[in-house]
Amino acid sequence: MRVLFFPDEDGLDVSGGSVELVALARALISGRGGIETTASAEPSFGGTELASVEVVGTSGPGVLVRVDSRRGVLLIEGDQPGLNAFADELRSIAEMNDGGHQHIEYFPDHYYLASGSLAMVVNSPHGGMPAR
Repeated sequence: MRVLFFPDEDGLDVSGGSVELVALARALISGRGGIETTASAEPSFGGTELASVEVVGTSGPGVLVRVDSRRGVLLIEGDQPGLNAFADELRSIAEMNDGGHQHIEYFPDHYYLASGSLAMVVNSPHGGMPAR
């Protein structure tokens, strides 16, 4: 899995295979855990590669997606209902059978993201754009 952080845009770009996305979904469901990311020779387009993803269960409300820049870690912190909803989205992306991506970003009254969460694009295991 590769996670790029774009601090000027307060956003993230996540790419990985279906096994990696499902592993992250499992960490969300358990409410704790971590996923090591991999460095890539692909261009980062000004983004900073993060070293890992860390999931921490909290009392919420909702899920806060943020970056610990000092450690180079994507932190996903939240209550169990929110983490479960996020996991469902990741599993859905992992099951895509073509290229594409999903935008996951906070808006008022979002059903699981908390205010202050970073915007995130999660790419299909088949690439960010449809083949057709």
